[in-house]
Amino acid sequence: MFCNNCGASLTPGQNFCSKCGQQLVTAAPPPVHEPPVETRPAPVSYAQSRVEKHIRILAILWLVVSIFGLIPGLWIFLGSRMAMHFMPFFHFGFPFRAFIWPLAGVIGSLFLVSAVLGLLAGWGLLNYRPWARMLTMFLGAIGLIRFPFGTALGIYTLWVLLPADSEREYDRLARTGY
Repeated sequence: MFCNNCGASLTPGQNFCSKCGQQLVTAAPPPVHEPPVETRPAPVSYAQSRVEKHIRILAILWLVVSIFGLIPGLWIFLGSRMAMHFMPFFHFGFPFRAFIWPLAGVIGSLFLVSAVLGLLAGWGLLNYRPWARMLTMFLGAIGLIRFPFGTALGIYTLWVLLPADSEREYDRLARTGY
């Protein structure tokens, strides 16, 4: 027996609903030979797709990995320039400062660009932006060479986003925004 107002379960002989306080109207019991008919609608279960289940986890992983990628990028890019000012110029027949300074700048820039693109991809996935899927797959494929964490994240990224079914599911999520 259920309350007609809120659908709460009731015990026989109750005059008021214990959940909403609605006065209960007693009805004649159904005939013995017919099974009682429940008037409450069945709960609607929403089955999430594979992409929906994993997209938030994937986005958060990309954000975290990218934030950790900013640290060495900034350290190499900015720190190497500061360290070169304090480092004595060595004369070993090799222009140490002229070689290391640009190399550190390029490596630091690559770390920074990779981290910024990863942050953009994570943000785009969280907000279901249409371009985020392709950017994340590209970064995941490149990340396969960064053993062990980049490899694991790259495999997980490609497993979630690469199949054709994933493309349709992600496009549906991007259109609806949910």
